[in-house]
Amino acid sequence: MSNLLIIGKDLPDSLDLAESFSKKDRKVFTSLKQGSEYANFESENIFCTTINRASAISAHSFILNAETKIQSIDEVLFVFDAQYFQNKFPSDNESEIATAIDTMINYYIYFTTEILKRIDQCKEKVTVSFLLKSIPSKLELLQSSSKISSLPPANVLSIAQNAFISIAENFSTNIQDKQYLSVLLAKVPAISETPQSDSEIGNWLCSAFDSLKNAKHQQTLKAATTWNKVGSKISFGFNLFK
Repeated sequence: MSNLLIIGKDLPDSLDLAESFSKKDRKVFTSLKQGSEYANFESENIFCTTINRASAISAHSFILNAETKIQSIDEVLFVFDAQYFQNKFPSDNESEIATAIDTMINYYIYFTTEILKRIDQCKEKVTVSFLLKSIPSKLELLQSSSKISSLPPANVLSIAQNAFISIAENFSTNIQDKQYLSVLLAKVPAISETPQSDSEIGNWLCSAFDSLKNAKHQQTLKAATTWNKVGSKISFGFNLFK
């Protein structure tokens, strides 16, 4: 059984995603939305706690709590669900911009920093994935020939989405000097005629995690830094000579 940490989308909103992993022989540790009534999912091997997204200390404590509850961390999934965030930050309201930046940018910086520290301390095989469920920009909405019933994103959301891409790509370069690390960059298209559910996305990610876990050779930098379309076949590009 593998142990997975999901970062970026809180329970109960992330329940379908978490369940897709727990049904595939995984223990899952994730966050619980502030103010939500606690629901016990431990019978499904899903564990959670609340977190302060504006605090680096809280990110550190969250990882320690995860290791206490599920013993070790074999897999990490960073989730940036732009539609999920658009519901929280639909406009560039001056009173909410600081909170939006903490929630959608600083949060991921704190966590990637802490995860990298923990990986270096443990030096055990781990797979880290960044999942981007993107939202079309104002320009993409104007240029699209499809009829999309979507509100244009706030500027802060568009900036945060681009920041997540940079954070993910920068993190993926760490495989160069960390042979125990594998990285998967996964993207759900901003404009799709057949939207995928979190359960479907989770099932695809499970297969990808399993393939990386069972690989006998080190992943190449090109494979680690390439964004893969969720649902497509992945070329993992393992380096046979490293």
